[in-house]
Amino acid sequence: MRDRARLWPQAHPIALDAGLALAVLAVILGNMFVGPHTERYDASAPDILLAVVGSAALLLRRRSPLGVLAFTGAVTVVYLLTATGEGRAPVAATVVVALFSASTHTDRTTTFRLGLATCLLLPAIAMLFGARPWYSAENIALFAWSGMAAAAGEATRNRRAYVAAVEERAERAERTREEEAKRRVAEERMRIARELHDVVAHHIALVNVQAGVAAHIMDSRPDQAKQALAHVREASRSALDELRATVGLLRQSGDPAAPMEPAPGLGVLDQLVDGFRRAGLPVEVVEEDPGTLPASVDLTAYRVIQESLTNVHKHAGPGARAEIRIARGAAELEVTVVDRGGSPQAPGTAGGGHGLIGMRERAAALGGTCEAGPRTQGGFRVHARLPLAAPARPAGPAGDGRIPA
Repeated sequence: MRDRARLWPQAHPIALDAGLALAVLAVILGNMFVGPHTERYDASAPDILLAVVGSAALLLRRRSPLGVLAFTGAVTVVYLLTATGEGRAPVAATVVVALFSASTHTDRTTTFRLGLATCLLLPAIAMLFGARPWYSAENIALFAWSGMAAAAGEATRNRRAYVAAVEERAERAERTREEEAKRRVAEERMRIARELHDVVAHHIALVNVQAGVAAHIMDSRPDQAKQALAHVREASRSALDELRATVGLLRQSGDPAAPMEPAPGLGVLDQLVDGFRRAGLPVEVVEEDPGTLPASVDLTAYRVIQESLTNVHKHAGPGARAEIRIARGAAELEVTVVDRGGSPQAPGTAGGGHGLIGMRERAAALGGTCEAGPRTQGGFRVHARLPLAAPARPAGPAGDGRIPA
């Protein structure tokens, strides 16, 4: 009920202005017939007509505030010049209301000029042509009411501007929060997609190669075929474990709590390299001790090496061998994976190149770079530069460096 009463004037402005005009007319007529100067003042038909015309003009105060102010001012001047007796100036109520309305629809400078002109002009006419002395209460009241109308209009306009600014800031903040939430959701979706790609591409490539080897030598060398199948089983089990850990990121808040396991990093690089070596890819590691790394840098370096070795294994062909170089500087970690020998086919030419895109995105997320391209001597080279002081990221699952299993 209270909200309806507050919003009613905004929904019915014409009815509000009509009620205001009637109220002003009632005040003027009451002052004419019931005021303290009634015995000395006989309201004539022209006086009443001026009061009615001036009050009726207030119906247009929203559409043309300056025009209504000028019109009511002219009506008031005519009234001051023609009214008889001592009880003058009741029609001035119309110009006071018009001045208030004009002040709420103009700027501060215009309000000051309009208020100053009204405060000086109307009292001056009343003092010059009135029967009472210039210091009479009616003249002073006319000056005071004009000044208060301008001040009240300016205050109302400032209040409306303040409320509008607060509402606009609130709407902008709400839009910003929604955009930030959408951005974080998109970043998290992209991060999970990269994790799934890296896990699936790496392990499925090993499974594919070992399964092909087992099928090829199943009849002639069954012992080696069994060994290849054992590698397939190990790679598939590792793929399932990593997929389970990555998909655990999608758990809802009401799901059973899952244990937290550290994300893979350079600490388990030897296991990654051994897997490729068992799959038939010679890998040489030239590593300086990187020491303790930030979790995000450690994970990104591991994923870059994993994806690079997977590409070498899938695309380099027979005779390929890989070399891994890890060097830590004062401000960044450099990771280089080189395919020495093998075919010149670029990784991802048959599969869309999502792995290379993912590596670049991972490095860019840390403020680093990742360059990949063929070597003039043959083969392929991936070089990543990862700043050790990674840029701050919003708190949440995307930046804590840990994956729920």
